[in-house]
Parts: sequence; structure tokens; C-alpha cells
Amino acid sequence: MRTATDLRPARPDTPTASAVVAHLRTGRRARNRRTLVVATVLAAALLALTAASVLIGGIGRVDPADVLPAMFGLRTGLADYMIFQLRMPRALAALLAGALFGLAGSLYQRLIRNPLATPDIVGISAGAGAGAATALLYAPAAFSVGVPAAAVVGSFVLVAAVQLLSWRGGVDTYRLVLVGIGLSAVCTAYTNYLFTVADQQSIAIAMRWTVGSTNAADWDGVTTLALGLGACLLAALLVGRSLGTLGLGDGFAAGLGTRVTTVRVGVLLLGAAAAALATSVVGPIGFVSLISGPIAVRLVGVDRSTAVAPAVGAVIVIGADVLAQHAPVISPVPTGVLTALLGAPYFVWLILRRRQGAS
Repeated sequence: MRTATDLRPARPDTPTASAVVAHLRTGRRARNRRTLVVATVLAAALLALTAASVLIGGIGRVDPADVLPAMFGLRTGLADYMIFQLRMPRALAALLAGALFGLAGSLYQRLIRNPLATPDIVGISAGAGAGAATALLYAPAAFSVGVPAAAVVGSFVLVAAVQLLSWRGGVDTYRLVLVGIGLSAVCTAYTNYLFTVADQQSIAIAMRWTVGSTNAADWDGVTTLALGLGACLLAALLVGRSLGTLGLGDGFAAGLGTRVTTVRVGVLLLGAAAAALATSVVGPIGFVSLISGPIAVRLVGVDRSTAVAPAVGAVIVIGADVLAQHAPVISPVPTGVLTALLGAPYFVWLILRRRQGAS
């Protein structure tokens, strides 16, 4: 005889705790494999582009047997001058500066949760450029130390100004972007004014740098970029978990014990310092910060994008630099010209897409 219990409709099977854990582990392993593949491809691309930057064009008179040793400073004469003194600093400066720009952009985009909020769009790079131009034009003897320090100071001043002027009981992202664009124009005007009152020799040195170029990179600049990148990556690693928590919302993050204001200010200053250090050596190469973060998100997801964005930025800058040196018809041009040709249409597309989404 069937009981009342037997007459009840059967419920669909519900996943057990062990099944959920197994599913999560499978997803994590898949993400790990994807991240490993992406990292391998980016590393191979960086290696190939670095070799192309060093080897393509102008070294025909160098003995092929001397090329590899000269890359490590183990030769003298023409091989040392062409490869170790000229080509290697330029290639490494492009790689390191691109990594710093990519890191800065990813930090700002994740913190403010807006793809438009990058150091070059909200004026941080322009502030760094204004500070660096001041030191470059009026304290050229202190170039190796004074220009990076002035760039960092200029970027920090812009961070404070943008935060202050966009604060209305909180920071609205669109107000922050608009204020940043306005302050960026002010910094650009100030830099242009410096050029009108400086002497011709100083202007000739600084003009190409303001567009964004690796042409004048040297080993002092490479050292500055390498030390800065190492420090910024370490700091980003320390704030990574807190940055991920902030993505859930300020209230939830505070409930989990995150010091929201401290983390926000720290990430803002960290991103500003990264962009400023890169700007102080190669100039304000535009739109690299804007592009690197979204590409990294598409490759590995939001949670791991900050770890991959530096490599993406490095590929963009060194790839643009190779094209700026050797592309037919257009070369030679400053590296920033090519990144602007790529980034400006993307910036317009982002604005139009967000406007359509809001309507």
C-alpha cells in the first residue's frame, strides 16, 4: 500500500556541498590554466618585441657574433654603442614604462569601477608631465633624480585636486572624470606656457618628450623605471585583496574590516606614482592606461586583471615603439603618436557606449 509520502512529487536532485566544492575547484583550475597560457603568450610577445626593437635596422655593420654579448654589455666599440648604449635602453624603457602605465590604469579602473577613470584621462599623467617639464626645463642638471621626483609631486597634487573638486558628499565617477579632464587641460596649458618662456635649446630637448617618446631613454631612466615598477608591483600585491573587496561596495567592504578610506587613498597615490614614474622617463604616452586594463579583463577576468595589465601595457608600448621606428610610410614618429591613434577611437567608443547604456 502506498503512503502519502510516496504520493508526493519527486524533487529534483540538489547539488551536495561536495559537488559545489568540486565545481569551484574545476573552475579555479580552468582559470589557472587560462592565466598560465595568457602569461606565457605575453612573455613570448615581449621577448620577440624586445628582440625586434634591438635588432631591426641599423646594426648591419655589427658582427652577428657580437650581438648577443653586446646586449649584456660584454662587447666594446661599435657593438657596445649601437646595441648596449642605444637600443637596449630604448627597448627596456618602453617595456618598463608600458608596464607602469598598464598597472596604473588597471588600479584606477578597478578602484573607481569606471573604464574612463585612468591616470591619463583624469589628469594625473598631465600633472606628472607638468611637474616633470618644470624640472626638465629649469633643472636639467638634476634630470636623473629631479625629473622623476617632480613628476611624482605633480601627480600627487593632481590627485588631491581632483578628489577635492569632485567631492560632493562622495565621489561621483562622472564628475571625477570631467574634473580630471578640465585639470588636465590646465596642466597642458601650463606646460605650453613653460615652452614659450624657456630657451630654444631646452625647448628642443623637451618638445619631443611631451608627445611621449622613448628616443632619449638611457640606463639611468631604465634604472628608475625598474626600481619604480618593482616597488609599485609589491605595493599592488599588498593592496590586492582589499581592492577586490572594495569592488563589492564600500559598506560591504567596511563590514569585512577593510579600511575603505585608507585603501582608496593608497591606491590613488599608488596609481599616480606608477604613471608619474613612467611619464618622467618617456613622457605622457597616451591611452596605454586606458586600453591595458580592459584587455586584461577580457583575457583573465577582473580578479586577475591587475596582475596581467602590466604585461599588456608593456606589449602595447614596445610594439608601438617598434612600429614608430620601422613602420613604412609613417616612421620615424614618437611612440605616443601611435598609441594615440589606437587609443583615441577606443576612448570615443567607450563614451558612446556608456551614453547609450544610460539612455
